[in-house]
Amino acid sequence: MATGKNIRTYFEGTWHEGDVMIMRAADHGSWLGTTVFDGARYVDGVAPDLEAHLARVNRSAEALMIRPTVSTAEMLEIAWEGLRLYPKDAAVYIRPMYWGIESGHMGILPAEADGGFALCLEEIPMAAPEATVRLTTTQFRRPVIESSVCNAKAGCLYPNNARMLAEAKAKGYDNTLVADAMGNVAESATANAFMVKDGEVFTPIANGTFLSGITRARHIANLRADGVKVHETVLTFDDFRAADEVFLSGNLMKVTPVTEFDGTHYQHGPVTRRTRELYWDWAHSG
Repeated sequence: MATGKNIRTYFEGTWHEGDVMIMRAADHGSWLGTTVFDGARYVDGVAPDLEAHLARVNRSAEALMIRPTVSTAEMLEIAWEGLRLYPKDAAVYIRPMYWGIESGHMGILPAEADGGFALCLEEIPMAAPEATVRLTTTQFRRPVIESSVCNAKAGCLYPNNARMLAEAKAKGYDNTLVADAMGNVAESATANAFMVKDGEVFTPIANGTFLSGITRARHIANLRADGVKVHETVLTFDDFRAADEVFLSGNLMKVTPVTEFDGTHYQHGPVTRRTRELYWDWAHSG
């Protein structure tokens, strides 16, 4: 089932209305999970960092040994062709995808052949600026590159995220702060994490256990340009408990204020609000 509405899918050289079928039963991706995707946003007539998201899906495909078939420039043209079919005030999720088709050695290795490609557009509203989340902890951790394809935005990583969210929901929370293999904070189950202490911003250092997001990088650049000190460093759960503000950063909602972490409460504070303001000022400046 779809998450949003008004779906349009580019597949096999043309645009299709609706949630079209794009995989076959024996495709490598459908039975062995060689799927990658990326996500960008179209909001108020702009698509921030769209080119960077499209470039990353090709890198993700290569990490899963899928041969990408569409250049970033071609994808950009396809995406804008589809976006022009939506009203300017629509909030659209832009999802380019690849999957393995042919099987190689022992059926497990993808063949050295072109992967399948589709680009799906789906109307998904942005959360209200005042919408917040509450976090808890989880028994599950982020994997390492030796055991999982942490260097790709791969579908096979998401069952781990799903069980984190299921645990959070069972505890009465919305999301979780997640540890890396060493027990330090990596991110949340769905997005990168930031904390604010004494007016300075801190975020877990990218150590290969999670995707260091495109939107995360944009926030860091915007805040530093605004004169805010931003530290990428090792952070513990106690660091987050001692924070003045906490917020999440992801493509889907850009900035999500956190109001609680397992009984520790935070304000929806000025730095979080400023981060959102800087992001949308930058997005509309082009």
